[in-house]
Amino acid sequence: MSTTLQNDLFIKAALSQQVERPPVWMMRQAGRFMPEYWEIKNKYSFLEMCKTPEIAADVTMLPVDLLGIDAAILFSDILVTGEAMGGDLSFEQGVGPRFANPVRTWKDAENLSVDCLDKLQYVADAIRVIQQRLDGRIPLIGFAGAPFTILSYLVEGGSSRDFKLTKLMLNNEPELVHLILQKIADLTIAYLNMQIDAGVNAVQLFDSWANALSWNDYHTFSHKYNKYILANLKRTVPVISFAKGASVFAPVMAESNPDVISVDWNADLLNIKKSLPAGMAVQGNLDPFIMYADKPVIKAKIHELFERMRGENGFICNLGHGIMPDMPFDHVKYAVEVIREFRY
Repeated sequence: MSTTLQNDLFIKAALSQQVERPPVWMMRQAGRFMPEYWEIKNKYSFLEMCKTPEIAADVTMLPVDLLGIDAAILFSDILVTGEAMGGDLSFEQGVGPRFANPVRTWKDAENLSVDCLDKLQYVADAIRVIQQRLDGRIPLIGFAGAPFTILSYLVEGGSSRDFKLTKLMLNNEPELVHLILQKIADLTIAYLNMQIDAGVNAVQLFDSWANALSWNDYHTFSHKYNKYILANLKRTVPVISFAKGASVFAPVMAESNPDVISVDWNADLLNIKKSLPAGMAVQGNLDPFIMYADKPVIKAKIHELFERMRGENGFICNLGHGIMPDMPFDHVKYAVEVIREFRY
């Protein structure tokens, strides 16, 4: 795949090959911190943007054209799988995602559909449009939400600070939880393989709320299903495993055999890298809040990370989590420029 790309730094780093500088992309790089995003968002609902291939392509291309990053990521949302399974999904301004029909009983769980890949066809259509627009400039990353993270939204009915309902179900009705997780995992395998068939150059599994789990619960309710997903993917493109909590769970995540582990900012990235099997790359792990800081601080923090990782193959620069909506665009752009100018 990398031979057809004009810029294949990201693919090379994901496969732990030597590169002249760390490649960079940023989670939520096509988002609300861009005025150009709002020009589109003010005309359409969030789900309309996701489900209209041409609009999804427009948004995906914004950071490609405006930031000059080394990889694009499909504009979509992790919760589209939950919606396809039967969730009544909406996005409310200032509130976030909502499922009007939360999953809390055996009947709710049994009603969740797995044979619903056709409802996600718009994602494959968007991938094809985006790849036409990219025309081999840089790789395109596809993605899906990990089962535990999707389950938490389905059970809570939206975002949660404490995951009280989810944890209550984990503790009191673990078999019900396993039923839901297995269904999500089966759909996620089909969904990611569909994205690979449609032409993405890499995929990332987002376990955004893994850090809500204890060590034992992470093994039982997250890792087990993530490992199952990765074991059943068409491994023709690099696979990235992201967890908020990777600073703690990275040694367990490695058992799933991803090509890359994406690490939050609570760990020393080199220590994590050295603890992983040889040839497994790392992604991260700048604290996103650096992007609010003065530009000399941004540059110093990036160089500090890069000097720490000097001599290590298999390093993709990213944030430990996503860009926040109020981060100054010119600070993010400056960070990318600093990264692109760096040389080992």
